[in-house]
Amino acid sequence: MLIDSHCHLDMDAFDNDRGEVINRSLEAEVTYIINVGSDKEGNIKSLNISNNYPKIYTSVGIHPHDSKTLNEELCSEIKAWLKQPKVVAIGEIGLDYHYMHSPKEIQINAFIKQITIAKDSGLPIIVHSREAKNDTIQILQQNASGVSGVLHCFSGDMEMAEKAMELGFFISIAGPVTFRNAKDLREIAKFIPDEYLLIETDAPYLSPVPMRGKRNEPGFLKHTAQAIAELRGVSIKDIARITTLNAMKLFKIEHIPDKGEITYKIRDSLYLNITNRCTNKCGFCVRFRTDYVKGHNLNLEKEPSADEVIKAVGDPKLYKEIVFCGLGEPLLRLDVVKEVSSWVKQEGGRIRINTNGHGNLIHGRNIIPELQGLVDSFSISLDAEDKEKYEAICKPVYKNAFQGVIDFIKEAKKYIPEVNATVVKLPEINIEKCRAIAEELGVELRVREFNVVG
Repeated sequence: MLIDSHCHLDMDAFDNDRGEVINRSLEAEVTYIINVGSDKEGNIKSLNISNNYPKIYTSVGIHPHDSKTLNEELCSEIKAWLKQPKVVAIGEIGLDYHYMHSPKEIQINAFIKQITIAKDSGLPIIVHSREAKNDTIQILQQNASGVSGVLHCFSGDMEMAEKAMELGFFISIAGPVTFRNAKDLREIAKFIPDEYLLIETDAPYLSPVPMRGKRNEPGFLKHTAQAIAELRGVSIKDIARITTLNAMKLFKIEHIPDKGEITYKIRDSLYLNITNRCTNKCGFCVRFRTDYVKGHNLNLEKEPSADEVIKAVGDPKLYKEIVFCGLGEPLLRLDVVKEVSSWVKQEGGRIRINTNGHGNLIHGRNIIPELQGLVDSFSISLDAEDKEKYEAICKPVYKNAFQGVIDFIKEAKKYIPEVNATVVKLPEINIEKCRAIAEELGVELRVREFNVVG
């Protein structure tokens, strides 16, 4: 399912067919909608809409265009609206220096006032920022400590996105990402880590291709989701899962499952999460930021048995490959890996293991011959060009871990049909030296982007 994290069904453009638009959105699997107020009248209409439609929630606030209307009486009304059960945010608020319908100083004062209301209420904020990058970030840095939120319909640059995420803010991508001339926005949409990504329509504005030129509506969200999925090399189901989870977290709507998953699908591969334990403590590892990968909760309550993993897999032939890759190091559970792999191969499936290369160190013997015929592919984390950097970045429990990884790659080449070394692109890592090591070992080096999992 999809969640439209920002639209304006309260606007006059929907007065003649609002009900039909909402029904179409449900048919398009847009299960929830955050309708965002922008002036007093819009807030009142938005509240009424959310009260009449179970899957619609509302946000109340004063848009920067109307900042000049935000007097003490209206502030009191906003505070009263926040007590209604389906109000999930304050917004949209912020700065717009393009049209300047309200003077700059008045916009800034209104923005800060509404952030203060949000801080007192515990609700997130929905931020509009147009041609006001520096002031927006500075105001958030100085006034929004402890406040969560989202920069909606993002139109800033990469630096602005990074600074917003440093404050814990989500970045929401709208229909312009589908436009031919939106090169910079597409780069940003590729860059945003999963745990900070939201999507929206901003309907009735900014219809995505191929609906451009028509009035936008929540049902068109799938086009934006598809474009982002293609940019990030994942499926639209992955984008739906990721952004739905993020919207539920931010706006606190519905119950988020807290049970860790044994299997999780990314694109056309099925990943197996069999342990959360690891023999490295890599600073770049997703496990130190979140329990979620591509919207899947991988925080296991207990480690699954081989039978439980097999049951969770189902039919291996439905997937391009079955990949041992969770929050931990799979070869810590060698017996489970061998039993599950044997079954997958018997059922006509393909096995890949993503490993830190510590398997032989863990078990005190060369385990790779035991995996011959069971494993089709190894992806082995090299992660640095020398021992010193490896120990600084990965913080292994073994003193000779870097050499252990090198030896593991050498042995894997003898028994496993396909072996790759991987490295995460970090500023302190010399990728070319890592590539030279891989070439000397006779394996391909795959360079992974920081924050990209799967």
